[in-house]
Amino acid sequence: MAVAAAAPAAAPAASKYPLHTNVVSTTFWVGEIFNANLADGSQVCSTYNGQWAFQHTGLNAGTTPDSASGCPGSIYGGCDGVSSGTGSSFTCATEARDASNGYFPKNQPTPLENPFYLDLPYDDMNDGVAFQQRCQVIPWAAADNAATGADHCADGNYSYMKNRWVQMTGPNGNVCYGQIEDAGPSSGSEYHDANYVFGAADARPANTDFSADGAQGAGMDVSPALNGCLGFAELDGSGDHVSWRFVDRAAVPAGPWLNVETTSGVSS
Repeated sequence: MAVAAAAPAAAPAASKYPLHTNVVSTTFWVGEIFNANLADGSQVCSTYNGQWAFQHTGLNAGTTPDSASGCPGSIYGGCDGVSSGTGSSFTCATEARDASNGYFPKNQPTPLENPFYLDLPYDDMNDGVAFQQRCQVIPWAAADNAATGADHCADGNYSYMKNRWVQMTGPNGNVCYGQIEDAGPSSGSEYHDANYVFGAADARPANTDFSADGAQGAGMDVSPALNGCLGFAELDGSGDHVSWRFVDRAAVPAGPWLNVETTSGVSS
């Protein structure tokens, strides 16, 4: 598939969703093993997709043992970066991206799902608090129910967050777009920070970790493609800041983030 080179997006139109400013963002990537001893320390899976790495890349180098703390039963080998090793020695390192190929991977096949992805600390499926409150706090939940013709509020196999579009402005001034494909970051195991994620008061994240900014913890993680598009100073650091807001799919402008759009639903 030919991948269009990137140009900065047009000036964004006015949005009905509030703007969150000066938020610390770190970088994560499909296939990363942040800490194999933590249940949420691997990006071989995501909170919405038990086979995230495999579905994103189509690459299969084996299956994580059922006894593993992180992503048991998930296929590993898929990597949105630079992979090496096999079995328990498999690693997936991050990779710098640039506009020459639309911020797509340089060392891997063209991804099967959108390389412009991110997470926010609201897991509307697997966090009990978030699940119970999601149809009261997620602003598009009612419209989503109407569009799908079904009330999914109590459906534990349905997410209102997965694939949702987010508009971001980076340190370089570029406006870039990505889709939510995981939940985080979080101090501990609480992924229901509705005040920050959906609030209109530009609140700081409840999370206090993963940040070089002494005034706040990290409020999102972005993919290598977004890291490059947004002009982060650090490839795998915790000092870059972004401004962001949700955006409806109809308002997403042309750009490399639409070359491969993720439409897959929740899967175990």
